[in-house]
This record gives sequence, structure tokens and C-alpha cells, in this order.
Amino acid sequence: MDLQTLMLRDLPHEERPRERMMHYGAESLSQAELLAILLRTGTRRESAIHIAQRILGQTGGLRGLADLSIQELTEIKGIGPAKAVQLKAGIELGRRMANSRLTEPVTIRSPFDAAEILSEQLRYLQKEHFVCLFLNTKNHVIAQETLSMGSLNASIVHPREVFRAAMKWSSAAIICAHNHPSGDPTPSPEDIALTSRLRQAGEIVGIDVLDHLVIGDGSFVSLKEKGYL
Repeated sequence: MDLQTLMLRDLPHEERPRERMMHYGAESLSQAELLAILLRTGTRRESAIHIAQRILGQTGGLRGLADLSIQELTEIKGIGPAKAVQLKAGIELGRRMANSRLTEPVTIRSPFDAAEILSEQLRYLQKEHFVCLFLNTKNHVIAQETLSMGSLNASIVHPREVFRAAMKWSSAAIICAHNHPSGDPTPSPEDIALTSRLRQAGEIVGIDVLDHLVIGDGSFVSLKEKGYL
């Protein structure tokens, strides 16, 4: 039998993803096995595991998969609307869990504190996302918003959008951040120029820009620590 058409029902009971997860825990499963559980079923020609492996191959891994819309998911062979919704729901739950700490007061004392909140949310995205944390006078995070989503290597944001949101939340200060899809957090000249414009606008409206973080894959750069704020 062709391994590519091997159905889950043809696998020994102890090798099926759901059974392996029940016996050994989710951490023991591969990415393809976890996706197969979310997909639940395959097609007449492909098992759920093979579809999951093909999805990971086509999207370049979890990083690419997380950035696909429901419509883009349905364009993958073997993924209909129901499976696309199941996958997107699983991805969204993961993102919300990463952000769930914001339900309790979080105090920002250093660039690391802000990066700890944002890194896991931003590091896998394939487009640049510009995000702001809005703080009160005690440096507690009171809100978070994504204000811009750019191309593969550029994020377009205007200071007025940033400070309109900051005033909506009655913020005393803000921390800005965006990701570099390349994984390299080295600030670009555009990043430095944007930081300068944000600082100047903040001085005019009386809202402190505490930092601008560039998030890479497993690392970050604070433009304040680099002397640009």
C-alpha cells in the first residue's frame, strides 16, 4: 500500500495521533500529527496526516500556516471550508493564549517585559505587523492593538494612527513594536526614522513613547537601548 494513501484506520491503534496524544501527551506529537487531529479526517485519497504534511510543506511550516486566511486555506487541495475554519480556530486559540496574560495587570519595567508579551505573537508572522501596548501612569498595560499590517518587508504606519489609539485608551505612555519576517531584528533606516517621528509626535501630544521594539525569530532589539529614544 502506498504510504501516501495510508489511512489513519490502517495504522495500528497505538500509532494513531489521537491515541498517541492520550497516552503520551500533546508534546510527544509532531506538528503534522497535531494538525491531523485538528483536521479530523482525510479524503478518499489522502489520510489526515498526509494532508497535514502537505500543508506544512506548501506553507513553509507553522509560520506560514498561521498567516493564511480562511479563504487561502480553502485553496489548498483537501481543505474545505469546515477544515479551514477548524485550523484557523486552533491557530487563533494559540494566539489568544499567548496574549491571555493581558487579562491581569502587567507592569512594564524593561524592554524584556514588553518583548515577553509580544514576541510569541509576532515572531512567526510572514508580514510585518505594527503593534502598540498602551500603558497607564503606573506602566500597567491597559490595552494592545495591531495598527498596521504591511508587506513581506515593510510596515506602513502613521503617527496619527498611533496617537489616535493612544488617546482612545487614555494612555499615559506607549510601547511600539513590529516584527521582521526575515527573523533578523536589526533595525532598518526606516525603523529608526519612524521611531524619531513617533517620539516627536509623542512630545507634542504629551504621551511618552517608552520604546520601539523590533521582534525577530527568538530575539529582539530595543531602539531605546540603541539610543534612538
